[in-house]
Amino acid sequence: MIGKWHGLIIDCPDPSSLASFYEELLGMVRVQDDGDWVVIGDAPDRPGVAFQQVEGFRPPTWPTQEAPQQMHFDVRVADLDAGEAAALKIGAKRLDGGGETYRVFADPVGHPFCLVTM
Repeated sequence: MIGKWHGLIIDCPDPSSLASFYEELLGMVRVQDDGDWVVIGDAPDRPGVAFQQVEGFRPPTWPTQEAPQQMHFDVRVADLDAGEAAALKIGAKRLDGGGETYRVFADPVGHPFCLVTM
């Protein structure tokens, strides 16, 4: 092993707003907030998800690759219908695609993510 995972950094136009969306979606808390850099996680000393402000941010296009998604979260839920309703309530948008065990969404600035069941 070379090292341990420390975090995932997501480019966005407004770190605080997007961090709030993912705090609600993933059940995490804000562990750092420097305005243009916000980190959420389950504890300050554990790996987290960071949001960094990028001028001229261009959202991914789904399902085309004109502006590729670059990364996405898979979020496990017990019930797809309930998960979808909750995600839409906090600002997600439903995207094309999905199947019996997953549905595709976009966060408020366009990054795709999936709700999945096992």
